[in-house]
Amino acid sequence: MPAIVLIGAQWGDEGKGKATDLLGSRVDYVVKFNGGNNAGHTVVVGNEKYALHLLPSGILTPGVTPVIANGVVVDIEVLFEELDALSSRGVDVSKLRVSANAHVITQYHRTMDKVTERFLGKRQIGTTGRGIGPTYADKINRVGIRIQDLFDENILRQKVEGALGQKNHMLVKVYNRRAITVDEIVDDLLSYAERLRPMVADTALLLHQALTDGKTVLFEGGQATMLDVDHGTYPFVTSSNATSGGAVTGSGIGPNRIDRIIAVVKAYTTRVGAGPFPTELFDESGEFLRAKGFEFGTTTGRPRRCGWYDAPIARYTARINGVTDFVLTKLDVLTGLATIPVCVAYEVDGVRFDEVPVSQSDFHHAKPVYEEYPGWTEDITMVRHFEDLPKNAQDYVLALEAMSGARISAIGVGPDREAILTRHDLID
Repeated sequence: MPAIVLIGAQWGDEGKGKATDLLGSRVDYVVKFNGGNNAGHTVVVGNEKYALHLLPSGILTPGVTPVIANGVVVDIEVLFEELDALSSRGVDVSKLRVSANAHVITQYHRTMDKVTERFLGKRQIGTTGRGIGPTYADKINRVGIRIQDLFDENILRQKVEGALGQKNHMLVKVYNRRAITVDEIVDDLLSYAERLRPMVADTALLLHQALTDGKTVLFEGGQATMLDVDHGTYPFVTSSNATSGGAVTGSGIGPNRIDRIIAVVKAYTTRVGAGPFPTELFDESGEFLRAKGFEFGTTTGRPRRCGWYDAPIARYTARINGVTDFVLTKLDVLTGLATIPVCVAYEVDGVRFDEVPVSQSDFHHAKPVYEEYPGWTEDITMVRHFEDLPKNAQDYVLALEAMSGARISAIGVGPDREAILTRHDLID
């Protein structure tokens, strides 16, 4: 059975949770392999809406084993808050497994994130302030705290002492904040250890055995391609690899185990935080998309920047990730528009770019080259077959498919769980 990687094709918030839910009943494991609680999935089940930040969205599907793998950074307080919230609503969370090698977000990571972002002034990245970046920085600097360290107090204390040595100098002498004591960090982390212990596993081995046994494993990426630390709009990116390659390093499975790579792309484009965004709208069209699509961050509540569909970004995503299938979401949001512009290329200082410029400066100054497509007025939220969509909606989807680098295999037509139609099977 297959290993499937599911990633975002734009700047996040494309509806990956809905795509995961679509596959959920046919999947045995859902694995989160990057990021932390800076990303969010909103999944609607009947009349219930679930906002997940750290947990894999597969936790909502009975029978699925959700896994937080080694590439994730874990705020344990948030982890238990989400688990308790789901349990109180009748969701079984007992199958969750957490990698012993995942890194832990501590109080000092959150503090450093907030004060350093504030210190940047006009050059702020737009971080959520949840300690994600500083935790990944400690991981790379080899002074991080891992989940397994919580079960050996001596090792935990040594590692916290080593990490705080430098950070307290920064906090006190540069940022005029109080020093953080070793005891308060150690005591806080140890308070979670016994509850956490039954969830902790060698998840790389667990997933290897699952694939060997013929199970279907879905690797669910947080954030999206254009926020990848290597391949996104650096420095306005996240601190991990949100592309398909991140599924390998972030989970410990071999690249030859991956069978399919699915990218979720919105029928228009949104972005949260700072950074270049060629198709961004500052007029009533942008307000229309934001209001009708309810474009506010799941984690932060911040209003999302909105713009038209960007085909060069879709092609870039297809190339970087090796996309086999796109899932197009929120097509229904475009209902009622007389015409729908699509960015097919950019212009920079009079020069046309059909692909995403490698120069960040060029991309920042890129002006979209649009082609317009006729819209539709019919309600499509109850449509379940492609052929039943209005002709103009079909033509729009087919035009996007032709210019985006991979087939569009499923289409979201409304916020409900069932409001999705399938053109090609995403597993077989």
